[in-house]
Amino acid sequence: MANTPVIGDAVVDFRLPGGHLGDDDTFHRGDYSLSEHRGSPLVLAFYPGDGTPVCTAQLCSYSDGLEQLRTAGATVWGISPQGLDSHEAFARARSLRMPLLSDHGRSVAKSFGITAPLIGLRRSVFIVDRQGRLHWKHVTAVGATYPPAATLAERLATLTG
Repeated sequence: MANTPVIGDAVVDFRLPGGHLGDDDTFHRGDYSLSEHRGSPLVLAFYPGDGTPVCTAQLCSYSDGLEQLRTAGATVWGISPQGLDSHEAFARARSLRMPLLSDHGRSVAKSFGITAPLIGLRRSVFIVDRQGRLHWKHVTAVGATYPPAATLAERLATLTG
């Protein structure tokens, strides 16, 4: 297992399939690339599974706080091992408006050092700055906690440039 990146490290580029539920309730599918997102902050919220109790609470919290996070200049991506059909059903069931990405082989989770036996990956949140460097991280040992959207907005406010 790789080590979790250190604050200030350049985050390794990745491309994952994903989708987001639009205002017209269409689930828009496409590829999401870290390098193509340079220029604005990005919140990467890794979660073990669509529809599970803590994951649902976490993603609903971020969806409810999306405007606050956008005001702070950030985009939020949820990342888990499930496929796009599962992500679409989850987004529709909970009206989630942020992109949900499929890390089916857990390659991106491995590059962040957050894979774990039994649960697949540890619940983790990373803030990547405009230049693609790690600004902040929250990695859980067990996976039952997550930082609320207000905490993420506070961390985003400390970004400069």
